[in-house]
Amino acid sequence: MPNIHGIIKTLQNIMRKDAGVSGDAQRIEQLGWMITLKILDDKDAELELLDDDYVSVIPPALQWRSWATDSEGITGDALKDFIDTELFPGLQNLDVSSDSEGADGVNRRAVLVRDIFAGTNNYMKNGTIIRQVVNKLNEIDFNASEDRHLFGDIYESLLRDLQSAGNYGEFYTPRAITEIMTEIVNPRLGEKVLDPACGTGGFLTSAIENIRKQEVHSVADLKTLENTIRGEELKPLPFMLCVTNLILHDIEVPNVTNGDSLNREYTSIGEKDRVNVILANPPFGASVSDGVETNYPAQFRTTESADLFLLLMMRYLKDDGRAAIVLPDGSLTGDGVKQRIREEFLKQCNVHTIVRLPNSVFQPYASVATNLLFFTKGEPTREIWYWEHKLPEGQKSYSKTKPIQKAEFASLKAWWNKRTENEQAWRVSADSLSASGWNLDVKNPFVKEEEKTHTTAELLDLLRESFKKSEALLEELR
Repeated sequence: MPNIHGIIKTLQNIMRKDAGVSGDAQRIEQLGWMITLKILDDKDAELELLDDDYVSVIPPALQWRSWATDSEGITGDALKDFIDTELFPGLQNLDVSSDSEGADGVNRRAVLVRDIFAGTNNYMKNGTIIRQVVNKLNEIDFNASEDRHLFGDIYESLLRDLQSAGNYGEFYTPRAITEIMTEIVNPRLGEKVLDPACGTGGFLTSAIENIRKQEVHSVADLKTLENTIRGEELKPLPFMLCVTNLILHDIEVPNVTNGDSLNREYTSIGEKDRVNVILANPPFGASVSDGVETNYPAQFRTTESADLFLLLMMRYLKDDGRAAIVLPDGSLTGDGVKQRIREEFLKQCNVHTIVRLPNSVFQPYASVATNLLFFTKGEPTREIWYWEHKLPEGQKSYSKTKPIQKAEFASLKAWWNKRTENEQAWRVSADSLSASGWNLDVKNPFVKEEEKTHTTAELLDLLRESFKKSEALLEELR
């Protein structure tokens, strides 16, 4: 197997020579569409071998194999002109009509390709450097790899260099978190699974793998799986990476849409839209688009995205449906509309477990304290069990080089079905929650609150981080 990290490093070094690409955000978008087009072509080649009647939705002249695979093929100005005047316009205006399956007469795979390229740009200006990048990418054969995490590894490699690129980290949930949440909720074949803010598809691929290893034994099973996994993502870059990620997990036509889940009339979500399982890390700390809150009942209107997503997920979940979601501390407390949303949540859903995570789990992308909420829909909460996740022995925080590991959740899994109160676990009744204004930010009663102190080095790091965020914001404003 090729050294993925080495290839990505080389690719980034090559791209830095091109005057058209400015910063990591543009580099990841540029690499993203190229990797996506190569993967689509690799998968098309595989499907052509399996099915004599299979025809790619991408016209032959625009397929990766036609212009990219010959290492000494089209290059320089001719390659740059081809990408700008033929490839992008051709893919952005793809014919999406279909005479095959689909009652709406639309070819969903063609729609996905068109939507990906509608939100993507070619930033590179030097056709010779584009050729060097293309040749390097051709060293990876996505069909030959047995490693299901290959694409995830590529994306994680890119994310490590993305701190200067604004908020792209918001689309990434550590794999240890997605896997433990999915294992506990345990989606089954035939159940509808939804992530309404799916980012690059971490929860969707975790659900696919969880179901595949237990229950997928035939082509028909795989088709059922494909038809029951659904996601939506607003931003073009993570949407593109999500579609590619699912295609690599053998989902031929991913059921993922590029749009804002919140921008839908709340009451229009009916029984046919409801799902059995929700796994999600909705965006938090951000304001929603203008007017979106008017889709929601008057008493619940807010511009805080995490709170509206909580309402949305309650609406999408069937009775007896189950969910695991990530929420920041800010959604667990607060009065006014926040309190009304929490009260509605605890009356509609049995929030049986809240896992409290250390602040640094999402470093370096966010430093807010977060929680994993596990709940079922259809009966009110009577009591909530809390579990406090502790940092590994001797470790002060998580970081890029020391991220959270799945093995750390072994004690949570051992406790899950044999619950007792201990220094990490406590429970709170619904009555006491009601008396406290439905405040879910309940501290561990077994731990004495220590005053937070920082070393000089830690204070300098915090200051640097603050300056970096200010500079990124100024750059965005410019």
